[in-house]
Amino acid sequence: MRAIIIGNHGDADGGEVAQRFIQLGWSFETWNRERALDWEPLPDDVGLVVPLGSDWSVYWDDVAPFVAAEATLLGVAHDRQVPIFGICFGGQMLAHAVGGRVERADRPEIGWFSVDPHPGMNPFLVQNPWFHQNPWFQWHYDRFVPPVGATVLAMGAQGAQAFLLDRSLGLQFHPEVTPVIVERWSTGHGALELARVGVDADALVAATRSHAHVSAQAAHRLVDWFAEHVMSVH
Repeated sequence: MRAIIIGNHGDADGGEVAQRFIQLGWSFETWNRERALDWEPLPDDVGLVVPLGSDWSVYWDDVAPFVAAEATLLGVAHDRQVPIFGICFGGQMLAHAVGGRVERADRPEIGWFSVDPHPGMNPFLVQNPWFHQNPWFQWHYDRFVPPVGATVLAMGAQGAQAFLLDRSLGLQFHPEVTPVIVERWSTGHGALELARVGVDADALVAATRSHAHVSAQAAHRLVDWFAEHVMSVH
């Protein structure tokens, strides 16, 4: 089964999320955001799109052509009912593509944060309490406002953390992370970024190692739920 991961050059690691989808029979190819103007139209045999996080913002002028190309592809996928599993910037791109919006958050969220059930207790949360019983990794400065008609699954201090619209799921957090991914993000430019906002890079990596086993299990359960209860709905 053919699937697409969308990511930036040098940072297109789908981690635990991609691993679980591969275990379920999916085969991924990577589409690079910096080459979005050269992308072909969404192939008819693609059955899943996973847009990953990014150090971009949806509203930056210098990446506007690439954002527009990705939004077009995600809009086509959503209209065709091709499942989308959007992670952080990918979740923001999904919201942007289907009628929501993206805005600067009141403050950054970097580290491990719990998410809260949305009032109304969607059946998903009743049946899957693990979703909000353990923290999820976050690294973002923006937040999405889901489109009209979306079901908000979870909230956090900075707004919506997860929404569902038809066969598309937008997440503000990073279920895919592994210690290797967080170590990579926390070096070089990432280390300088963390220092600017007062986050200790070594402590962040150590916390990720501590959470790794439980977070991997939660990521796999989230993918399994998505495959069984979202992708299978027509």
